[in-house]
Amino acid sequence: MAKGERERERLRQERLAAEESQQKSGRNRLLLAYGGAAAVLVVIAVVVIVLVTGGGDSSNGAVGEKDAGGAHVNVNQTMGSSNGIEPDERAGIVPPPVAVVDLQRAAKQAGCVVKLKLKDEGHEHIPQSSPEPAYETNPPTSGSHVEPPFQQADGAWAKEPKAIDIVHSLEHGRINFQYAPDLPEEEQLEMKGLYDTMYGAALLYPNAKMPYAVAASSWTNLIGCKTYKGAITLDALRDFGKQTWGKYGGEPVEAFTFTGPTPAEPEEPKAG
Repeated sequence: MAKGERERERLRQERLAAEESQQKSGRNRLLLAYGGAAAVLVVIAVVVIVLVTGGGDSSNGAVGEKDAGGAHVNVNQTMGSSNGIEPDERAGIVPPPVAVVDLQRAAKQAGCVVKLKLKDEGHEHIPQSSPEPAYETNPPTSGSHVEPPFQQADGAWAKEPKAIDIVHSLEHGRINFQYAPDLPEEEQLEMKGLYDTMYGAALLYPNAKMPYAVAASSWTNLIGCKTYKGAITLDALRDFGKQTWGKYGGEPVEAFTFTGPTPAEPEEPKAG
């Protein structure tokens, strides 16, 4: 091979080597770019998952039980919604030990009316925006109610939920404990203290519409007390819960899971 040809061949080989090196460099940069983009997508996906599963539903104000402190709130996509109502995290006053365990006797001493096995007004599910039906009892004890998942979740609530939201909770065996908003603060905290001993599958909230100082309702059952008389009233409410909690109202109480002591098996009051 002539000297000129050898030189041209050397230059050609150098050019090919340079082109191959450049191609490899380009592929590496492309792979790095894809890898970076994939990492960004993973981060975005994680953030979205956290917001969806852990951050709650902003339209319903969903919070988990741990986030609700002493309110014992149990909100998620299947158990129910807060429906924008804040939990009542006030510390309750520890109730006295039970003195009267017979419902009718305790109710009579407390001046409360007890209505058991009332008319079942139906189980129809209605949209969240529906007006309140003409319930035949006050507080309502059965009837048309909001569709899932907008049933009011278990917990102590600072304001009164919509009637259609709480009636759905009754259908699932819940007890709803209620007090008039103008009940003195100390007596409200006594109600809260009672609730703290039996919050599993139960609700507590103020009710400005009912004709009672305190009341409790379950599916087709009601106890209403025109005045609050302290320990004996708490006994009457406890006895009502023990007798009517978890009874079948169209859906089993276990259909919405719960934790903690229940009105059927309350916790023994503990001094602070």
